[in-house]
Amino acid sequence: MIIIITFAGIIFNAMIHRLLQDHILLHLQHFPAIAILGARQVGKTTLAKIIREENPKSSLYLDLELPEDIDKLSSASLFFHLHQNECIILDEIQRMPGLFPVLRALIDENRQNGRFILLGSASPELLRKSSEALTGRIIFSELAPFVFREVQDKFSLTEHWFRGGYPTPLLNDKDEIRRLWFRSYVKTYIESEPGLLGYKINNLLLQRFITMLALNQGGLMNNAMYSRSLGVPVTVINTMISFLENAFLIRSLTSFTLNVKKRLVKSPKLFLRDTGLLHFLAQIQSFDDLLGNSLVGASWESYVIEQIISTLGEEYAYYFYRTQDGTEVDLLLEKGGVPYSCIEVKLNSSPGKTKGLTTAIQDLKTQKNFIIIPEVKEPYPLTNNILVSDLAGFFLMNL
Repeated sequence: MIIIITFAGIIFNAMIHRLLQDHILLHLQHFPAIAILGARQVGKTTLAKIIREENPKSSLYLDLELPEDIDKLSSASLFFHLHQNECIILDEIQRMPGLFPVLRALIDENRQNGRFILLGSASPELLRKSSEALTGRIIFSELAPFVFREVQDKFSLTEHWFRGGYPTPLLNDKDEIRRLWFRSYVKTYIESEPGLLGYKINNLLLQRFITMLALNQGGLMNNAMYSRSLGVPVTVINTMISFLENAFLIRSLTSFTLNVKKRLVKSPKLFLRDTGLLHFLAQIQSFDDLLGNSLVGASWESYVIEQIISTLGEEYAYYFYRTQDGTEVDLLLEKGGVPYSCIEVKLNSSPGKTKGLTTAIQDLKTQKNFIIIPEVKEPYPLTNNILVSDLAGFFLMNL
């Protein structure tokens, strides 16, 4: 992906290949419609335009936030018929969910693979009722902010961890400009996005709630506590969590409970998915400030977890594991219904074997287990079934 961004008259030109790009090109060969979903400003439109250049089929791009492009679809069926041999890219598809039945009819009438690329800022769960008409005709993919594997040759791990993965703040060296960008981003999401996605949420309440989540990063979901603190019913808390998840701003990591005969902690953990956004909301203004902040451990843990999930994608199911007696694993990878790998995240450069991790491995019978730390020259075995690695080394291993 070619990204050209101008800051104070300086042109920044970076060749950044998105991991999702090759998958999308493959999907175009096998599905009539593909959907690229993700939070606003993660690069969906840029990726679609790059794919457009590499796709041998001619294409047409429509932005459903522009009145002139919306007008072109006043008779959507006729417009699509006139362009039936082109790949049509529809950006911000959640704004016109009524198009899904039209797309189904057109696909069934003339089934060509790679006919539609749909871009959206709402999760498949939120679009599911509208998109049910396209069952068997569409495949969904999520584009996250830049993950470390995509930018590790241009940014250090600490730069990426502190700034987050949204392209604009990541590529900007000026702290104040990054803060202004995040301020505008949060304001836009809070003031306009809930209504666009069908939620009725008070703006001020949502601002207070997302800030509370930041200050409790990676904590167990405690809706009753949030309800008391904000003075609103639990149902309102549930609504705000639903919105933030469906807008790709937070992640809910559930507890693993399958076939384990122990008393387990069942509440999920909640993370802000982008650490740049986390640090803005927590008013952490520099990396040095982060290192001295009580949130540094939670920030590093959530950063590593999000990088792993966003990079490995649907190859695994993801959980945390915690029992009432204190046994805990930060991230559990499950494959085929079987616990596959226990991952502990440590900020310590010389981690030791812990009783909690050892007991979890015994409980879950996982064979490949890891402790991930910020930096190490090369992965090394701590025991015969636990490797210590940094993030870059972890992704080079054959899991």
